[in-house]
Amino acid sequence: LAYCVVQFMEKDATVTEYIIRGLLKYWPKTCTQKEVMFLGEIEEILDVIEPSQFIRIQEPLFKQIAACISSPHFQVAERALYFWNNEYILSLIEENCQVILPLVFATLYRVSKEHWNQTIVSLIYNVLKTFMEMNSKLFDDLTASYKVEKQKEMKRERERAELWRGLEEYQERRMQMLTEAARNQRNLQERGERGDPLSPSSPQCDQPEPKPSGANSGAGESAT
Repeated sequence: LAYCVVQFMEKDATVTEYIIRGLLKYWPKTCTQKEVMFLGEIEEILDVIEPSQFIRIQEPLFKQIAACISSPHFQVAERALYFWNNEYILSLIEENCQVILPLVFATLYRVSKEHWNQTIVSLIYNVLKTFMEMNSKLFDDLTASYKVEKQKEMKRERERAELWRGLEEYQERRMQMLTEAARNQRNLQERGERGDPLSPSSPQCDQPEPKPSGANSGAGESAT
């Protein structure tokens, strides 16, 4: 089927964009074998694509390739990185380096530091080296921007962690206050049930009732 598609494209180059966008639309999400197969079909199409058609699909295409590079499954990442071993595709990338490099740089840089497979890391270093040779100024600018953004991200993570720590401490203090209040209430109830005179809820029988103010004034008048 891929062979038939390529033959059809050679007869009518204008259908290239629709074919690639169709493949991207139905890109496999869970099956790594299908992802590898789709990457192979994309490479066969790119082998015969016209530069004018390549420009029309480069952004969505390399966003998907960047996603494949960051795949934890090494076969998917490896198959995506093999695109840079194709001389014709590499020439297309070089002609459009200003567009393509910003799309994939952050992924390449991050995966080179985090991926578990050493083969993938080596392939990524080769790709980064190729990009650096293509456009060293753009590469340096993207490197500096990535490091600044990474520092901002780390600062946001620290602020988020401090916020959560403050919320946890507040919740812990609140629970302690609620527990203490419940304990005090329980003690008051227990003392009230025992008839403890010290309890505010027990009747204060030992205290004399205050006399009305009128009685004192009447007694004074009688004495007079």
